[in-house]
Formats: sequence, structure tokens, C-alpha cells
Amino acid sequence: MKRRVFLRHAMLWAGAACSAMPYAALADNFGPIPLFDRTFPDPEGVAHPMSTWLGKPLIVNFWASWCPPCVKEMPDLDALHKKYPTVQFLGVGVDTASNIRNFIRKTPVSYPLLVAGHDGIQLMRDLGNQVGGLPFTVVFNAKGQEINRVLGQIKPAEFEPIVRSLSS
Repeated sequence: MKRRVFLRHAMLWAGAACSAMPYAALADNFGPIPLFDRTFPDPEGVAHPMSTWLGKPLIVNFWASWCPPCVKEMPDLDALHKKYPTVQFLGVGVDTASNIRNFIRKTPVSYPLLVAGHDGIQLMRDLGNQVGGLPFTVVFNAKGQEINRVLGQIKPAEFEPIVRSLSS
């Protein structure tokens, strides 16, 4: 139990510490990451190759049901997904399928959710999130090239121009 409390506090602290970072502070060293070579299941166990989403701008949000800032930003991401239908949003849960199924019963979103489990932490690190904090959002253009990162809860007023630029 103490470990769970410690991990929860550590994740919250890391997310809070980094949430004020400007997007540009995280925007260095973009390079090819084998994200689109991966396959993740949805909460029902159906496998989804990440390559499915190539050809359309993609916003990948790493989150967990036990992460308060993640849960708080999901309605904002869902609203942006509905407002900009030419941009695909995707939630990748650093969580269990069971927790994600329970979460979406209470808080449904209009974009797909996949399950990365604990492997999601290493994937986030590979994508530039060295602290492994949640939430973590990565923006890709239609060619699968990373163009932006946000560590911590998004600020809709600052994030919407990025989404709008992808929808043109």
C-alpha cells in the first residue's frame, strides 16, 4: 500500500512540476521513434496496429485512470477531437484493461483508447518523456513525424492552435 501511495505522489509531483513547461522546452531531439511499428490492444483485447493511424494527423495522449490530471484533461481532449474531426486523437493507457473499461463506463470519450500497461512508461521515455510523468501528449503530422510534445495536463487555449494547424 505504501508503494502505491508513493508512486501516486511521485507521478503527481512529476506531472505538476512539468505542467508549466512550455511546449518548446520539450520539442528538441525529435527523431524517428518506432511507435508506428507497435500494436496495442483496446480495453476489450482487440489488437490495433499503430500504423492504422498513419496518413492523418494524430494526437497520442498517454494517461492512466489513477492520474487526476489525466482524468481532468480528458473532457478537453474529447471536445477538441469533436471540434477537429480531421485530426485523430488516441488515448494510450498506462494502466490495465480492466481499469480502463471501468473508467470509460463513467467517463466515455469519442476517441479510441488503447492499453499499453507498464510498457507505456518506456514508450513515453522513447518519445522524450524522460521523467515518465503523466499525462503526456505527443502530436504527429499525417506522415507520422513528431511535431510537438506536452508533458503534464494540456491547457486547451494553448493546445487548440496546434490542433487547428493540423486540421488545415
